[in-house]
Amino acid sequence: MKSDQKNIPLAERVRPSTLDQFIGQQHLLSEGKPLRLMVEKDDVRSFILWGPPGIGKTTLAQIIANQTRSEFYALNAVSSGVKDVREVIARAEEFRTEGKKTILFIDEIHRFNKAQQDALLFSVEKGIITLIGATTENPSFEVISPLLSRMRVFVMEPLGKSELKKILDQALGEDEIITAQEVAIEDEEYLLLLSGGDARKLLNGLEISYQLAGPNAEGKRIITKEHLEEAFQRRYSLYDKKGEQHYDIISAFIKSMRGSDPDGAVYWLARMLEGGEDPKFIARRMIILASEDIGNADPAALMVATDGFTAIDYVGMPEARIILSNVATYLAGAPKSNASYVAIDAAFADVRRFPNLPVPLHLRNAPTKLMKELHYGAEYKYSHDYQNNFTAQQYLPDQLKNSVYYRPTENGREKQIKERLEFLWGKNKKR
Repeated sequence: MKSDQKNIPLAERVRPSTLDQFIGQQHLLSEGKPLRLMVEKDDVRSFILWGPPGIGKTTLAQIIANQTRSEFYALNAVSSGVKDVREVIARAEEFRTEGKKTILFIDEIHRFNKAQQDALLFSVEKGIITLIGATTENPSFEVISPLLSRMRVFVMEPLGKSELKKILDQALGEDEIITAQEVAIEDEEYLLLLSGGDARKLLNGLEISYQLAGPNAEGKRIITKEHLEEAFQRRYSLYDKKGEQHYDIISAFIKSMRGSDPDGAVYWLARMLEGGEDPKFIARRMIILASEDIGNADPAALMVATDGFTAIDYVGMPEARIILSNVATYLAGAPKSNASYVAIDAAFADVRRFPNLPVPLHLRNAPTKLMKELHYGAEYKYSHDYQNNFTAQQYLPDQLKNSVYYRPTENGREKQIKERLEFLWGKNKKR
């Protein structure tokens, strides 16, 4: 064993160095699959790896660089800027004159701002660098369109139990330090659960547990459940982000806010966060609830929810929990109305029943002389020319002219909206 091996973390010591050693992502890496073909043909184009943490995005980028004999540079979007990017590009241009390829790996690429992403465009397009980005966020939301259009997106899947077990067995059977003594884990299943599908977390937890256990009188290390809990600094909370618990708990969270119970809302919020749920997933669901269940009863609810989504992106966890609680309790306490939700679904039903009803002539656009001669736009009444900026006229196709989709409730701000609409439309539109 090399003298410096003890200072290298276990996750680094057992990091695979070839595609054949890599565990998981067989939909991308097995024979005939896209990523393997790119490597085997030595024709690697810029791409993004999108998936949860701890599944091997960085490792995969390093393997691809090694197997294609490319110069490899890694930047982290949190700590790097345009200056760092330009330095790598300058080196890549020099390597290019020598016939060498350069792979630039950017971890958490979704955290690069527009200017930082813009700095990559020319070099990616001209092939000066091959860019591999890693992200845990949907790249269509976080990566600028010009850059995204020049890259493929490969979706990496969470590691399952069998894959985590292979990684664990590999560490227990091949690592020089761990195999120096006999090791027994009393509850391997518990270790896998605590890792949450994150291989890096699994190996770090194993390493700390190994150190905590220490050798017994026979020189054997027995890792107990207590060692695991101490290593991970937590007990396992039954929350499978891809399974039934995920759907049951988000359902309970939404229904608590809909039912105006802030206590229930923050309890289920805490359950999700403790189980490792993505804060942005929770924030997106609250944006939906703000329109679906509150709507115009409190128009500020949607602004609170969208501002909350932006804020958690700025600060991250653990502080994001405070912002999520702030939003959840506001939405739970807000007056409720699903009138907008009911309205759009009712409108969709009529659109599907009568998909091609003509637009009334007076509502049509008339940009040409012929259209004007055909009376497009004729008899349209400009609302601002009338008292209260309103005059009654038909806005629906003839077949649906008396339809009412939006029926405001008596709750919150919506009560005022209802009173105004009834005042304006009177008997013409019964709400």
